[in-house]
Amino acid sequence: MGMLYGTPALEPADKTVLDEIEDMRRDLKYRLAETHRWDGQLRRQLQARAIQGSNSIEGYQAGAEDVESIMSGEEPLETSASVAREIAGYQKALTYIQTLARSPVFRFDVGLLNALNFMMIGHHRDKTPGVVRPGHIYVRNSATGEVVYEGPDADGVPSLLDEFVEWLNAGDLDAPSHVRGAMAHFNLVAIHPWRDGNGRMSRALQTLVLGRDQIFAPEFSSIEEWLGLGENTVDYYRALRGTHHGSWRPHGDTLPWVRFCLRAHHMQAQRVRQRLSEAREIWTLLEEQIDTDGLNNRSVSALYEVFVNRRLRRSRYQADEGLSQGQAARDLRDLAAKGWLRPYGETKGRFYAPGPRMAAIKADFAARVTPLRDPYRPSA
Repeated sequence: MGMLYGTPALEPADKTVLDEIEDMRRDLKYRLAETHRWDGQLRRQLQARAIQGSNSIEGYQAGAEDVESIMSGEEPLETSASVAREIAGYQKALTYIQTLARSPVFRFDVGLLNALNFMMIGHHRDKTPGVVRPGHIYVRNSATGEVVYEGPDADGVPSLLDEFVEWLNAGDLDAPSHVRGAMAHFNLVAIHPWRDGNGRMSRALQTLVLGRDQIFAPEFSSIEEWLGLGENTVDYYRALRGTHHGSWRPHGDTLPWVRFCLRAHHMQAQRVRQRLSEAREIWTLLEEQIDTDGLNNRSVSALYEVFVNRRLRRSRYQADEGLSQGQAARDLRDLAAKGWLRPYGETKGRFYAPGPRMAAIKADFAARVTPLRDPYRPSA
């Protein structure tokens, strides 16, 4: 061993941040122990945002509603067919990762990594998906065209992957899992073993390492959504570049990278916690109002969907509540008549957006969102 980037020793500030992440995780586990009507939708929302985030970093943009449609095998309303293929491939790999996270028998191996890469980019046959790249690789800044990273020589990649897999199974097992996840992410993206999909693979692997170590639902521990948010993507590239300095030369100065990931985990955990409390509050509020309106209690799930997303399609509500087409259409018509929803489009393309009453509730919640706290900045 010894050819990979090394896991850094943490400083007191990092341990404090880790403790806080651990506290939030325990709290989350406790809250998820009892079942709620919004759990399924919340999990789907988190998974969709992770898929959306990791793909947007690569320039494949899709709205969260379209990602959810693709996840359920439906035609998206706005996303192009080529982007929809990227989303579907990534979802397949992430779904497998969720299964692997819970599997009682498991070992990392190179075949698994290749297979995950094939799931993600198998539709690009010209990019030799699922097999180690045959030649040299340069990563360019898509805006300026300049080379920002040069991967290790192709003939050295197989032995690097062997060493990496050995580390995944047995290396630094006493390190906190968030730190191991960060180092798995960094080493894989630095080895850059495939012609395409390396960034997405590295982010997904980080999620799998956490899933294995924590026996916890990957959609609640992934930072892919956080990394895909506007400014954060710029910081993410900056953190990668600041650690590898443009080419493969393993060294131990990886603390800034690990710190970047711990901060992202902390911020994302705060977001998830907010979403969970919001789900409880909005659901209770809507139940009361729906009851007062004399509408069917099940239609709260339709309103929750337009609370977290921009729109809802009948087929989604129908599947969520296990209704017939007629029941679902009737419920949505009633919600529109009472000012909760507003229909747009015809037949196949028809969807429902927030009506005036729902828009008012969304605006009220948006106005009182608590800003997230940067765990590395001393609070004033």
